Amino acid sequence: MPAYVIGVLEPPRLAAHRREPILNVPPVITVLAAVMLLIQLVRDWVDLETGVEILALFAFIPARFDPSVLAEGVLPGGLAADVWTFVTYAFLHGGWAHVGLNLLWMLAFGTPVARRFGVLRFLLFFAVTAAAGAGLHLVTHEGELVPMIGASAAVSGCMAAALRFMFAQPSRGAWRPGAMENAVHLPAPPLMEVMRDRRVIGFVAVWFVINLAFGLGEPAGFVDGSIAWQAHIGGFLAGLLAFPLFDPIKRRPGGDSFSRATRH
Repeated sequence: MPAYVIGVLEPPRLAAHRREPILNVPPVITVLAAVMLLIQLVRDWVDLETGVEILALFAFIPARFDPSVLAEGVLPGGLAADVWTFVTYAFLHGGWAHVGLNLLWMLAFGTPVARRFGVLRFLLFFAVTAAAGAGLHLVTHEGELVPMIGASAAVSGCMAAALRFMFAQPSRGAWRPGAMENAVHLPAPPLMEVMRDRRVIGFVAVWFVINLAFGLGEPAGFVDGSIAWQAHIGGFLAGLLAFPLFDPIKRRPGGDSFSRATRH
């Protein structure tokens, strides 16, 4: 974030701020990004047959939950894969452009959420929103064999979580540098108050329109190049509604002060 110098002298606090790194990314975001990139590298390196086996084991495939498919033993992994694929699909991507785009969005929205939640809460939140996205995808694509992959549902959950607190600081004109950093430490307003904010309404409306426009009339899943927009919506709604369960900053009754819950 750029420093602003007024006149000849620079205030000490501003000088210290100027020396901060441009990208101050939480370690948990860095590790998640590294894991996703490494997995993509492995998938590019292995042969086609092994690549298909990886998808069969770790992608989310609605047909896993079709009794006729289970009876035929088409998909590997058994009951364990029925559980872990609700999350593991988020670490697989359809190519470098796909993983790169998701990582950019995770950097933008996952960073403030990870700073607010801490490592364990954020990882659990990531898993829950990924699972919610897979769940809505399952409901709307029952019995399909097309694998769904990508971190977009969890990233959408991070977007929704960020909306819950990024406007906690009252707006006075233009968005000021450092406003998001301050909002990370402020108690989040109630959901109904957030949803009355015109900035939030505008963001959510545009987000939904973009997802519907990309996905309308397309079969879901990223293997065939289409967008699993239902999973995005599932992750977003889960992030919006489940945010208070993960938020360590609690609003005290009758005031704007807050307390931070102990992180284990």
